[in-house]
Amino acid sequence: MAERELPVIVRYALELFASLGALRVRAMFGGWGIYCDDVFFAIVAKDVLYLKADAQSAATFEAVGGEPLRISYKDGRNETMNYWTVPEEAMESAQEMLPWARAALAAAARAPQKKK
Repeated sequence: MAERELPVIVRYALELFASLGALRVRAMFGGWGIYCDDVFFAIVAKDVLYLKADAQSAATFEAVGGEPLRISYKDGRNETMNYWTVPEEAMESAQEMLPWARAALAAAARAPQKKK
């Protein structure tokens, strides 16, 4: 997919994550999944960037006011996913984003891998 076809927030996230490694984007869940070196670590949903967390890292995101990704289904079910928003200052520069992105990559690496 041509980068110019991506929403502004996705293009900006790719700029913030540029120093991490080989990045790619894939449309998913009505939003966009962001991969680094084939590791799914971020999602953009409704123009909001969320980073992967787990039991080890979610409290850090929560402590700085992060919000988890919440999904509402047509049948009335609601689900909270382990992807969290980052502090505003992390959205302002790649340097500020780097520790959050690394934490998300670490959480993704700790996650059980799906069998192919």
